[in-house]
Amino acid sequence: MATIAVHEFVSLDGVIEDPSWTFDYGFDPQMGETIGRITEGATAILLGRTTYEMFAPAWRDRTPEDDPGAPFFNETPKYVVGARPLVEEWANTTALGAYSTDTIRKLKDEHDGVIYISGSGQLVRGLLADGLIDELHLFVYPVALGKGERLWREDETRLALQSHDVYPNGVVHLSYAPAAKTD
Repeated sequence: MATIAVHEFVSLDGVIEDPSWTFDYGFDPQMGETIGRITEGATAILLGRTTYEMFAPAWRDRTPEDDPGAPFFNETPKYVVGARPLVEEWANTTALGAYSTDTIRKLKDEHDGVIYISGSGQLVRGLLADGLIDELHLFVYPVALGKGERLWREDETRLALQSHDVYPNGVVHLSYAPAAKTD
């Protein structure tokens, strides 16, 4: 059975929308190493439709010479959750249709290793609410944006800190697992 590992770029106030605001901080090579560790056991990528439509044109034509992450994103099987049909073509992609906990559980059962998610805020919120995320990796940037789509909504989410890293650019990586339930 696979585990689901999520990676999000997030502001101090929880904003995940349009992470172009991260550019001001640069991408520290140590962050790339951390993301590499998260993805190294991945046997599948799971994305929401909106993130897929941003990733497909950005990654599908990249080569290893352009970006060392290109083989991972282009060759790994990709599964997309979304009610609307996919417009963008990208190799090794399967549309799963509208969000369904049963579909996600079946996907976890059919895979070994890690199912990796990047971005996909709406999908991640659903998976968190349904207890289907095994690892949540937050790359927290030292800025409060004050507006934008946030990862956290009004539902309570309890997590257990597993590890953390601090990078020279001021970004903090927080690795969480689901918190043990208490009665």
